[in-house]
Amino acid sequence: MEASRIALPIGTALDRFIKNNQDQFQYASGELSQLLRDIALASKVVNREINKAGLIDIMGAMGSQNSTGEQQQKLDVLANIRFTRALSKGGEVCALISEETESFVDLNNEGNYVIAIDPLDGSSNIDVNVSIGTIFSIYRRKSKVGEPINEQDILQTGEDQVAAGYILYGSSTMLVYTTGHGVNGFTYEPTLGEYVLSHPDMTMPENGKIYSINEGSANSFSPAVNDYLKFCKDNNYTARYIGSLVADFHRNMLKGGIYIYPATAKDPHGKLRLMYECNALSFIAEQAGGIASNGKGRIMEIKPRDLHQRTPFYVGSVKMVEKAIGFVK
Repeated sequence: MEASRIALPIGTALDRFIKNNQDQFQYASGELSQLLRDIALASKVVNREINKAGLIDIMGAMGSQNSTGEQQQKLDVLANIRFTRALSKGGEVCALISEETESFVDLNNEGNYVIAIDPLDGSSNIDVNVSIGTIFSIYRRKSKVGEPINEQDILQTGEDQVAAGYILYGSSTMLVYTTGHGVNGFTYEPTLGEYVLSHPDMTMPENGKIYSINEGSANSFSPAVNDYLKFCKDNNYTARYIGSLVADFHRNMLKGGIYIYPATAKDPHGKLRLMYECNALSFIAEQAGGIASNGKGRIMEIKPRDLHQRTPFYVGSVKMVEKAIGFVK
């Protein structure tokens, strides 16, 4: 039987919210609660570093590439270090999947959880002071504690997630997460050093008028995708594209809309990563009343083949996503 949710007022601190709602989780023993606190702590450190950008030498490229062949920014590396350290010291995570590492990282402890994380999404926007974010998925390990970490632990479907969330570093810093019992958003109050509940029981509007896609790549979209974009324009929809996945997703969560990163001639399998971008946001979208698809089926049902697998991504308000998929199919 699902545990009843304790409704807490706006302004409730994240720690208290987690504590009062941890019985929703079937393995309730405090581990997942502590893990969420570790993520929150690391995000505060990353937020502090982001706010120093321009004042100290943490902007610009590292001169190296990450596991998926993209140019690493200095803050990409810094954020990866901060989250890895926090999760390693916390002891609840046995393995870490990150955009910034080629293989998974075995943290050599007896933790019961595996985390897939994009430590700093949208990092190309750092130098121009545009919103960026962190995306994370939490899975429960399949193997027994003490056994070596194996593929079964690592390559789990989105349906196997026990929690997922994102942190948005923007005009204010927000942590939004779900454990499968709705979605709640917390805003960071810097003078207190606390995340406080600001957006309880977040729901995504069933329909909307915003479409988010990089139309600069329209020449490499399929005719079906371009037909949908024409439909959007014919119906006077509003185009909004920041180029930071978390920021675009968050806006559509609040206002209603669709985010699309389709397959293109250059990236026939899509560009966004299934394990540490699309699964997490799909879980959040579904818990908020939205849907997510790869154009053929539900994102959360895709069985991953490798850590950095890519996929086309259609996510947002139900009616908008269904309409887009109708064109694509």
